[in-house]
Amino acid sequence: MILSCQNLSKSFGEQVILRDASFHIEDHEKAALIGNNGAGKTTLLRMITGELSPDSGQVVLARDKKLGYLAQHQEVTGNRTIYEELLSTKQYLLDMEMRLRSLEKQMKDASGERLESLMNSYTRTSHEFEMENGYAYKSEVTGVLKGLGFGEEDFAKPLGTLSGGQKTRVALGRQLLLAPDILLLDEPTNHLDMESIAWLETYLLTYPGAVFIVSHDRYFLDKVVTKVIEIEAGSLLVYQGNYSAFALKKAQLRDAQYKAWLNQQREIRHQEAVIAKLRSFNREKSIRRAESREKMLGKIQRLDKPVEMQEQMRISLEPRVVSGNDVLRVEGLTKAFPGQTLFTDIGFEIKRGERVALIGNNGTGKTTILKILNGLLPADSGEFTLGSKVQIGYYDQEHHVLHMEKTLFQEISDTYPTLTETEIRNMLAAFLFTGDDVFKLISSLSGGERGRVSLAKLMLSEANFLILDEPTNHLDIASKEILEDALNSYTGTLLYVSHDRYFINQTATRILDLTNQTLVNYIGDYDYYLEKHDEMTARYAPGPASGEPDREATDSKILWQQKKEAEANRRRRENELKRVEKRIEELETRDQEIDEALARPDVCTDLQKVTALSQEKADVTEELRELYEKWEELAE
Repeated sequence: MILSCQNLSKSFGEQVILRDASFHIEDHEKAALIGNNGAGKTTLLRMITGELSPDSGQVVLARDKKLGYLAQHQEVTGNRTIYEELLSTKQYLLDMEMRLRSLEKQMKDASGERLESLMNSYTRTSHEFEMENGYAYKSEVTGVLKGLGFGEEDFAKPLGTLSGGQKTRVALGRQLLLAPDILLLDEPTNHLDMESIAWLETYLLTYPGAVFIVSHDRYFLDKVVTKVIEIEAGSLLVYQGNYSAFALKKAQLRDAQYKAWLNQQREIRHQEAVIAKLRSFNREKSIRRAESREKMLGKIQRLDKPVEMQEQMRISLEPRVVSGNDVLRVEGLTKAFPGQTLFTDIGFEIKRGERVALIGNNGTGKTTILKILNGLLPADSGEFTLGSKVQIGYYDQEHHVLHMEKTLFQEISDTYPTLTETEIRNMLAAFLFTGDDVFKLISSLSGGERGRVSLAKLMLSEANFLILDEPTNHLDIASKEILEDALNSYTGTLLYVSHDRYFINQTATRILDLTNQTLVNYIGDYDYYLEKHDEMTARYAPGPASGEPDREATDSKILWQQKKEAEANRRRRENELKRVEKRIEELETRDQEIDEALARPDVCTDLQKVTALSQEKADVTEELRELYEKWEELAE
């Protein structure tokens, strides 16, 4: 065990963050810390690092173990370049290398015992240098920088010129290269594109130390962690498995807790009714019996009502009118900025009811495409055509559709003047803005709060073609799942940009990958995209060096690609296995129902019903036989 948190409690005024919370992290374990926004995740990490003190309880780090911490926002300063900053993590190797060079110079002019002493020292230092992987430290630094999305042209950039996101990536690179025994990461996938996140997944899976991660990226958590620790309403619960396993167990536990509470409430009400009835008889014996029951009722340890998915958004997306079958047609679209061509001569179509995810690395032009479609930017060439009765609803990740000088109430009432004050308040309450919150200025809201206002306006628009730019940014996991449900129930058409792979898997029926200045179309979800990516990219979007071996490709990159393909195949088999098992369960239940029906007197004497049920049973039996064979094949 490398880290133990015992009976931690923390409050800020009347707000309880943690109450008697305990958990531990084993050596080499990869664990996740999850909870809604404001639940106290970052507070817990800061208590572990010692930045905050708990009100009670203690944090114990194993002796002689190093702890590293990546906060959400980093202030990386100094006069170094990006490369120099990360190279500084290997200062002990740089010093060792200088020592070796110094020994080499001294050995040239030495002889006798002096030479022998220098040679012995050189042998020891050289051996230590080799054991510390000293001959590969430069390639290790370069590999981490490229993995985190920095090109070689970025290596010489001074730290002072970097954006906030770039500084966070530099800080993450430092922590990975320092390789502490336990690494605390607060939202490490923020500011990373899909390729960099996939690289980080592979890096952490083989990381020799323990990792404790706060993240809303469910796909990332599914890949990396084997334990999930959840903070909810001040309590802390530990679940074994990845995020999907946690979600299943959490739903089962919540259901069991609610049923137990409901049963107890039912029993309490029953006992209270009996007591009231006994007292109404107004006789000594009945009153004594009522008092006896009251004592028993008073001794019951009452269960708390399970915390509902309280503080949840309520989203209902429904178009006002149905559009034509052809929703969008894009032809020959080209856009470039000075010194950079984003995309050239791209074209695609979207039909009614499709849910299309537009993906690609940072800076490829995804948001630019959405802005062109919404008339916010002109294309250099090409055109697009909207279909009959198409009405666009646009969600902008930068929330330019909001007016910073207005209050929330004004933002809604000015856009939808026919709504009454009660309707506006009810709408805002559905997005967690209640009471005086409705009079807050838009400019004073956090990114997540502005996102909720934008979603509220989107819901009111009743548009039949939603264009969304990073709709899950700043949303916690519970809110993401609510949005997923709303989009999956939406009967209109959807085009969105997202880096959230789990979200894409849950909502997309088709993927457009913007790569090498063109679009590659995938008819399927994100797992299908992963499976076909290399083949489809080589065929439809070859890079400038297509046909030539990639001189910078390393064995680790090839291994990562193989792992990625194997993982995609495994997930596809697992999903198919689950579908087969579910169908088998349904058919076995139906087979039993048919047998019970055939045994009923009113059925077995009715030739027409017996014939129909017997035919259905034969069909069920045949399908079950095929499914059993399929299950065996998949299980192997």
